[in-house]
Amino acid sequence: MTDFDFSTVAHIVSELGAAARLGPHIARRFPHTRRALLVTDPGFLRTGLVDAPAASLRTAGLAVEIYSRVVADPPEVVVLEAVEAARAFGTDIVIGLGGGSSMDVAKLIAVLAASDQPLSTIYGIGNVRGTRLPLVQIPTTAGTGSEVTNIAIVTTGETSKMGVVAPQLYADLALLDAELTLGLPPQVTAATGIDAMVHAIEAYTSKHKKNPLSDMFARKALGLLSGNLIAACENGRNLAARQAMLLGAMLAGQAFSNAPVAAVHALAYPIGGIFHVPHGLSNSLVLPHVLRFNAPEAAAMYAELAEIVVPAATGSVEARAEALAVAMQQIATLTGIERTLQQVGITEADLDRLADDAMRQTRLLGNNPRLVTRGDARAIYAAAF
Repeated sequence: MTDFDFSTVAHIVSELGAAARLGPHIARRFPHTRRALLVTDPGFLRTGLVDAPAASLRTAGLAVEIYSRVVADPPEVVVLEAVEAARAFGTDIVIGLGGGSSMDVAKLIAVLAASDQPLSTIYGIGNVRGTRLPLVQIPTTAGTGSEVTNIAIVTTGETSKMGVVAPQLYADLALLDAELTLGLPPQVTAATGIDAMVHAIEAYTSKHKKNPLSDMFARKALGLLSGNLIAACENGRNLAARQAMLLGAMLAGQAFSNAPVAAVHALAYPIGGIFHVPHGLSNSLVLPHVLRFNAPEAAAMYAELAEIVVPAATGSVEARAEALAVAMQQIATLTGIERTLQQVGITEADLDRLADDAMRQTRLLGNNPRLVTRGDARAIYAAAF
């Protein structure tokens, strides 16, 4: 067996209504904290779902400040503003409450607010120095798995993104409460759910660091996600399906944090960066086409995953791998999300630019089970067009 190491969050709570009992959770695990910064976005703040966790913290004796100016694909200016807000408040615990962007900003606040290290010096792998403030993550979508990953993505230019990857970005506590996801529209539920499925699929087939634990988490995640996504989209108030989706997304996050994602994400990033397509939808648009491209190298692994997603699939390894790609396309069809690049405003003239941008994602492409050339990337975009 190949040597491996596996890291994850120290404490995980999966509990309906847990957000409204946030104060006791914090008081029990962080008894010496007094000033909590809740990090969220304007849209989630407007739902009113921040009120109960904030009130619970105050009842537990903590002063609470809410930073709610996070935007999708957060740029450096937002991260730096949030860090300054944390310093001005005297924050001694950071709580991310939202989707991946809010949780990513919370991670960066936690490592930078009490440090003199500039943001520009921590991009890349293992460049964060020292310790951080206590960090709690509470996802409001079942998608990114950011609550249990050691990665934060920052938009550094008009369309370019940089990643911060460091062990300090693992939270102290991740809290899963499906009551926070009840307001999600079906299309957002679908796109974020497929994003989580991509995490599981790519972790399971990652060329580097794939290991028995990441495989176990990926398989369990894929079962929970594929078994509950349609139900969660059809009835957004189905709390059992919503909680199962949150658990699946979290398990997929643990998998890909240790066995990193690959070409689906590499090709999705330019779609999001250039055309501002939500990340989960960007992944969904290219997923079946990357699966088919990878099949010559990864068919056996895809066939194993097909047993979970489409257990009725039979035939050769190649046939079952194709069944997985078809199943992912059918999920997109059944949930009503866009299925082609044309549907999100991309023209054929844009495909070369997308291919050029995708080839810059060397950190991700190196994890893919099959080598991706610039021509291959262009062909995958053309198939998705």
